[in-house]
Amino acid sequence: MLDLRKTGSPTTDAASWRTPADYWPRLTGATAHLDAPVGALHLGALRHNALDMLRRANGTPIRVASKSIRVRSVIESLLAMPGYEGVLAYTLAEALWLADTVDDIVVGYPTAERASLRRLATDPVAAARITLMVDSPAQLDLVDAVLPPGRRETIRVCLELDASWDAPVLGHLGVRRSPVHAPADAGALAAYIVRRPGFALVGMMSYEAQIAGVVNRPAGRPVDGAVNRWMQSRSMPELLERRARAVAAVREHAELEFVNGGGTGSLERTSADPAITEIAAGSGLFGGHLFDGYEHFTPAPAAAFALDVVRRPSAAHATILGGGWVASGPPAPDRLPRIVWPEGLVMEPREMAGEVQTPVSGRAARRLGVGDRVWFRHTKSGELAEHLNEFAVVDGDETVETIPTYRGEGKAFL
Repeated sequence: MLDLRKTGSPTTDAASWRTPADYWPRLTGATAHLDAPVGALHLGALRHNALDMLRRANGTPIRVASKSIRVRSVIESLLAMPGYEGVLAYTLAEALWLADTVDDIVVGYPTAERASLRRLATDPVAAARITLMVDSPAQLDLVDAVLPPGRRETIRVCLELDASWDAPVLGHLGVRRSPVHAPADAGALAAYIVRRPGFALVGMMSYEAQIAGVVNRPAGRPVDGAVNRWMQSRSMPELLERRARAVAAVREHAELEFVNGGGTGSLERTSADPAITEIAAGSGLFGGHLFDGYEHFTPAPAAAFALDVVRRPSAAHATILGGGWVASGPPAPDRLPRIVWPEGLVMEPREMAGEVQTPVSGRAARRLGVGDRVWFRHTKSGELAEHLNEFAVVDGDETVETIPTYRGEGKAFL
C-alpha cells in the first residue's frame, strides 16, 4: 500500500511541479519503459495535495469521495492518514466491493440497484458498514420491494438536503439533487423515516456544488470569475443559516452520527460551519486542471497521462494517438484534457481531442517525432481512471510500483 504519511526526501516532496521544465521531463524519463497510454501518479505531489486538503479542512474530517479517485490502493492509503475518515461511494455495487476492507461507507447518490440491495439487505457486515442516500419515501419503498422489514437487515440511511441557492433574478444555482430544500421539509422527511420499520436514519448530507465545484478565478474570464465570487459570497451565508435549521429539525427525530457537506473547492468555508461534522472531497487529491481556476488553493498535478506521437501529417503538425478523454459536465473547452508538455502545442480547432487521434500544431509540434511523448492533464480526476488499467507511481526519477485502477481490477460501476 502507498504510504502517504511520509515526509519524503526533498527530491520527492519538493514542489517541482511548479517548474514544468523540470517536472514533466522527469515524469517522461520515469515512465519511458511503459507503453502508452501511460497514467502517472506522482507520489510527492499526491502527498502535497493530501496534506494541503487536511490543512484547508482545519481539523474537520474528510470523507474520501471515491468517484474522484477510483483507485482502491489510493483510497486505502488515504484512510490510513489521520484526518481522512470513511468513503463517499458513488454506487451501491462499488460500496459493497469496498466494504471488504472499509468499515464506513456512505453511498452518495440514491440507488435502484435491486441485486445490490438484496446483497446489502442479507449481509449483516455490509449492512453495518454501508449507508444509503435518500430524499423521498419512494426510495424506501424500493428497498422494501426488494426485501420487506423482518426479512432483512436494518438499512442505514442518510437524508440529503438540497444545498442549491434560489437566487433573486438568477433563480436556481447549484445542481439538481434532492427535492428537500426547506428545513421543515427535512424535519418532516426525518419523522417519516424513523416511523418506517427496517430503516435507521444516521446521517445528513448537503453538497454545495455552486461553491465547491465552481471556479472563482477562471483563466482569461475575469467577468465570469467576478460573477462566481459574488454568487458564492451570497450563497454560503444563506446555506449556513438554512442548513443549521434543517439539521436541528432532523435531530428532533434522530440521533445523527454525521452531517456531511462541501467538497474540494469549499474545504475552508464548509469546515467553518458548526453544523457540519465531516466534509466529502476527492478531486483535489489528483489535481485535475479544473482546479487551476480557484483563487484560494492550488493543487499539484499529481495525476496525468501521456500519449504517443504516431505521425507527422505536415511539417507544422504532429498527430497523437488518442486523447479524447472528455470529462462530464456541459460540453465546453474546459471539459477537454489539457496538453501540458511539451509547451506550445495547440489542438486543431476542427478536430480537437479525438477518440483515436489528436492532431496538434504550434511551435513545439515542429520538433516532435514519431514515438515522442505528450503529457495531458484531465479536467477532473476520477474519470481519468476509466481509461487506464493502472497508474505508474513515480517517486523522484523512477517508477517505484504500478497500482491498478478500478478498471484494472475488472470493475466498471458507472
